[in-house]
Amino acid sequence: MNVATTAFLLFITLLVVPLATWLFGTPLGLRETAALQAVAWIVGAAWLYCFLTGELTNNVSQVDKLWSLLPIAYAWTITAHGDGSPRMILMALLVTTWGARLTWNFSRHGAYRLKFWEGHEDYRWQVVRQKPELNPRWRWTLFNALFISGYQNILILLFTLPILVVLQFEDTPLGWLDYLAAAWMFSMIIMETIADNQQRRYQEAKYAAIESGRALSAEHEKGFLDTGLWRLSRHPNYFAEQSIWIAFYLFSVAASGQWLNWSVSGCLLLVILFKGSAQLSEEISAGKYPQYVNYQAQVRKFLPIPR
Repeated sequence: MNVATTAFLLFITLLVVPLATWLFGTPLGLRETAALQAVAWIVGAAWLYCFLTGELTNNVSQVDKLWSLLPIAYAWTITAHGDGSPRMILMALLVTTWGARLTWNFSRHGAYRLKFWEGHEDYRWQVVRQKPELNPRWRWTLFNALFISGYQNILILLFTLPILVVLQFEDTPLGWLDYLAAAWMFSMIIMETIADNQQRRYQEAKYAAIESGRALSAEHEKGFLDTGLWRLSRHPNYFAEQSIWIAFYLFSVAASGQWLNWSVSGCLLLVILFKGSAQLSEEISAGKYPQYVNYQAQVRKFLPIPR
């Protein structure tokens, strides 16, 4: 399946899944509608900013720079429409912790500059840009408008919206499911931090040896990390990220008493996005590193458990 077709299907799911899941749950009241309208303005501004900046600078990683910041804004904006519910404050604090960690990690890769429109562009966009189905240039522009800037910005809002369901039921006291969700979410933030740090140390050591002209060790010669958490999962950071937002959804279950409500669309669509993102990353790695195919056969893609 080519990139354009995949992006089109994802965009359709972005429309269909939320509408379908809207049937499950309690309709929004006036207060929740006001909160949703407030964050919708932020989404619209972010979409326009990311598209225009990406087109003018030819750097489409603008959404990447906002990925860790927007959920914080959404969570606290919606929380401000409530009456200080302990559950909502807990959720907003967890999102802030997640966002601060991810922002710090992304900044280490040179993503943020004084000229904020510059900075590192994800290497995968450079690969996608060369796909024949995204040429001529107008196709890439449309792809940027609808998928890179549009789809991803709406998705960021969607996986944060369980806190809007919690606003509907903010009088529900904290229970065991809240504590489980909080513990799961926080432990996954820690796991993601460890995985990112392991990958960073490996890449820094590898490129330091290459730049100095030293002979590479067997570990660095193969080109990719397969120790630590990466021995158990090919993408432990992706597994942790998906788990974080599934755990976040559980707060809406605890508040509403509904195991299936419309806000589940966010974490479901995020899982679909990460599946495609991991596939693209692995296509690139398999093309660069001959031993990567063996690694794929021996280690699970996401679940950090031995085969």
